[in-house]
Amino acid sequence: VSQSIVSKTVLRLEAEDVQTLKDGINLKKHPEDGKCYIIYKGKDKMRACRNQCKHQGGLFIEDIEDSRTVRCTKHYWKLNVATMEYVNPPDSFTQDELEVVLSDTDGSLELLELNPPDPWTAEPREAQELHAGEITLTYITHACMELKAGNKRMMFDPWLTGPAFARGWWLLHEPPSDAMDRLSQADLIYISHMHSDHLSYPTLQRLSMKRPDIPIYVGDTSRPVFWYLEKSGVNLTNVNVVPFGVWQNVDELLRFMILMDGVHPELDTCLIVEYKGHMILNTVDCTRPNNGRLPHGVDVMMSDFAGGASGFPMTFHGGKYTESWKADFIKNERKKLLKYKTQLVKSLQPKIYCPFAGYFTEAHPSDRYIKETNIKNSAADLNQSIRKRCPNILTWTPVPGSVLDLALALHDPSSSAITEPPNGTKIYKDSWDFDLYLEELKASVSAEIFKCKSWIQYYYNWAGFKGYNLVIRVIETEDDFKPLKGGYDYLVDFLDLSFPDERPERDHAFEEIKNRVNVMRHVILNGQLWDDLYIGYNNRMSRDPDVYHHKLWNHFQIELPLLQIFVNIYIYFYFFISVFSTLI
Repeated sequence: VSQSIVSKTVLRLEAEDVQTLKDGINLKKHPEDGKCYIIYKGKDKMRACRNQCKHQGGLFIEDIEDSRTVRCTKHYWKLNVATMEYVNPPDSFTQDELEVVLSDTDGSLELLELNPPDPWTAEPREAQELHAGEITLTYITHACMELKAGNKRMMFDPWLTGPAFARGWWLLHEPPSDAMDRLSQADLIYISHMHSDHLSYPTLQRLSMKRPDIPIYVGDTSRPVFWYLEKSGVNLTNVNVVPFGVWQNVDELLRFMILMDGVHPELDTCLIVEYKGHMILNTVDCTRPNNGRLPHGVDVMMSDFAGGASGFPMTFHGGKYTESWKADFIKNERKKLLKYKTQLVKSLQPKIYCPFAGYFTEAHPSDRYIKETNIKNSAADLNQSIRKRCPNILTWTPVPGSVLDLALALHDPSSSAITEPPNGTKIYKDSWDFDLYLEELKASVSAEIFKCKSWIQYYYNWAGFKGYNLVIRVIETEDDFKPLKGGYDYLVDFLDLSFPDERPERDHAFEEIKNRVNVMRHVILNGQLWDDLYIGYNNRMSRDPDVYHHKLWNHFQIELPLLQIFVNIYIYFYFFISVFSTLI
């Protein structure tokens, strides 16, 4: 029987112990349970594993012949800890890794382990023969795929209309004309995480008017995927939160399992779908899906590929952030991502690979600078890279309406397993109804609560972030990031959560954030997360020193109070107190 997968801290080192780690191999022992671990400190990253040989569980010691390897005290097996591959016997096994998490706030280090590590192996099923048309994948747009398996239809991450991240992202591809009908007729929907290019409330609003009781499945993340559902006004009545690493049976032949991300377990998930023993792996946006432990040799693998899904570095200015530095950084980051995805696919050896979940564009005219600067990877380039290194893997560069027939692809990859849409089918969007969606944002600007400055204090008190030596200056701006006439320009000192008129004299980190007023006020009015600002390119920032304040952004992008209704209670209450006080 499947058991729920959990992430467990197996070893924690305080900051002073982290500083004593030497380059290369470090052997550590848990002070309480006595279990032993190996931490390898490389030039660019740390890797870790249990100090236990895969052969017969022997203990490793450092190998005097090679500073990167350890030797088992039982049968002299050797493990290269820099690669986590056994070198004696050669070309044999890889070591199960632990996730290394370094804290940006206190400098501590934690080793995390997923348990069970390979939950898809529970209740294994032999692969059965497939008939043509029995399993098909139809690409819709961005991260949205329709999977037909037998007589069931499953839809992934439907973003079919409207923007994502307030107004920063718009669909690159035109969904097929019947996409909304397909969605409303699906047997079930999987939504990977709460980001609005995957959980699209404009799309779900239309869906709810046709079929509010459609079954929707999400993982049991610490920040609920549908935390904003009630506030959104979208009427969906059949949202199912399922534990990680447990098979969910749709019928006697079809089942699926949701897995957590090792880097962002509070946010991201990925998916395995199995039909007649044939597996489809959808890693979506996960940085390290299931802590890097994934099934090998699946029939189909899908993942993101594009990069550029963040405001960094395009929205930063001052210091090193010249246009040439940004261009070089973006170019190098895209190369690294392409190399990583190629290596991941090579290591997992799926029979078929499809890059998706990266087909968005910064279409609004006011974001022309972002669109021109934020160069993304090409799906075709990634597939070419994969074919060069893995000629046995069939790659699929999808366009809206294209269909992969799995039975045909497995029988003869050179056959017509992929059906392209008819000639003349519209592939790329050229209109997005900007005004329809921007009007909603603009309506927030004139809300009554913003007529009195006291909203600032009570909003940040509601947000609850303090005890951190950082001062931010927030400036409300027009769409072009020029200061808004009559807009607010204020300081927040997060050390004691005060709102000074000038920066304090003590040493402190400082960040200046210019926010488009329509997005910022919409976020505040609705108690939303700051993803709309940062990921949606709706602010411009400078920092002194130039340090990423993980604690700040993690709080405002993930950890804001779930009961966002308190925003309105707080702000309206104190607004009327302020107004009343001026009358007496």
